[in-house]
Amino acid sequence: MVDKQIKKRGVVDPRVLAAMAAVPRHRFVPKMLTKQAYADHPLPIPASQTISQPYMVALMAEAAEISPSDRVLEVGTGSGYGAAVLSELAADVVTVERHQKLADAAREMLDELGYDNVTVLNADGSLGYLARAPYAAVVVTASSETIPDPLVEQLADGGRLLIPLGSLGEVQHLTRLRRTGDQSTTESLGWVRFVPLIEDR
Repeated sequence: MVDKQIKKRGVVDPRVLAAMAAVPRHRFVPKMLTKQAYADHPLPIPASQTISQPYMVALMAEAAEISPSDRVLEVGTGSGYGAAVLSELAADVVTVERHQKLADAAREMLDELGYDNVTVLNADGSLGYLARAPYAAVVVTASSETIPDPLVEQLADGGRLLIPLGSLGEVQHLTRLRRTGDQSTTESLGWVRFVPLIEDR
């Protein structure tokens, strides 16, 4: 998976490649799909959600530029796979999932596998999690037409935010926002396709 799907497409950060190799992806997919766990495409999980394509997880992790001392916020826990990858890169990961059953299952699996630097919360991820802010990086694993203000506000100075921008059924752009003081800049890293971010508000 790492050699054929990730390195060949340009992901070069050795820490990201090591994290992708270390996390047992097959533990985070439904049992009936275990044989497809390392395939080059997303897979369905409960609550009409998906576990992202391995390359996309690696691309977003690399683009987030995570250092070993960083605290990271993930919006959209899903199966917990992305949080596990982030936990290999960061000191502390807070991941927020609005679906209770997904949050509970992800928490159980992450605990079972020993990812003890991950906190799983069941809440509206578009609000972030102010109690643990600021975050060096925020990774949003669902698409939105706009970047939720609380996520930008909870970024540390110099922090990076990754989010797919666009509507369901339309071209979405993986966007990286950088915050410098009270200012921010954005850049597109290419087109993607993600399930929509659903806000409880």
